[in-house]
Amino acid sequence: MHWELELVLYIFLVISAVVSLHVKDLLTAVVSLSVFSYILAMLFVSMGAIDVGFTEAVVGAGITGVLYIVMIFRTTRKSND
Repeated sequence: MHWELELVLYIFLVISAVVSLHVKDLLTAVVSLSVFSYILAMLFVSMGAIDVGFTEAVVGAGITGVLYIVMIFRTTRKSND
């Protein structure tokens, strides 16, 4: 049972990484990177590393995603036309 769950998580992990690399919108990239971190946390938990999974979920998907989003909204776009 565990290898099927891990296979599905690996597939979603690769999909979220590819999406975050190919999108043009910064907010979408940050959200997909937060999804990547959350999927990685679920993968750690499914492998038995519960403390590492919890830390990845809090720091990787939570705090880092919020900080990126705040920094995106604090910047302004200027064009040099």
